[in-house]
Amino acid sequence: MKLYLPRSFRSNALSSRLVAVVSAVAIASSGVAFSTGKAEASEKSRQVDAWIMGALVVMREKDIPGSYLGIHRNLMRESSGNRYAINLWDSNARAGIPSKGLMQVIEPTFNQYHVQGTSWNIFDPIANIAAACNYAAHRYGSIDNVNGPY
Repeated sequence: MKLYLPRSFRSNALSSRLVAVVSAVAIASSGVAFSTGKAEASEKSRQVDAWIMGALVVMREKDIPGSYLGIHRNLMRESSGNRYAINLWDSNARAGIPSKGLMQVIEPTFNQYHVQGTSWNIFDPIANIAAACNYAAHRYGSIDNVNGPY
């Protein structure tokens, strides 16, 4: 599904909350049905979709490359869709700077690659995805080129 927003909605002042709401409405109106017994998984999937779509709107505005599939693949590998995921066991954690959020970004990387117009909260899904994709774009050309821990 492609999400089209009027140019006036894509201004630099666009907040991540507005993007998430617009994306969630677009997904909710897409006709996706819940399966019996799988409503919780479907709801999580819908939320992840909304976060990714919201980040893609911001990324397009800022010319940050990346696709839904590239983001989804990395997000699910890194956090399984848990926006509050924190890695407490790897080398970054041992150094006192654990990876956090959907895309498992460390604070210094999040701060350096933060995308203007998004929240400074590393657990904000859209800000976390956008910063991670901005980092991946600078280091690998695009999040689409990342196929393992980055």
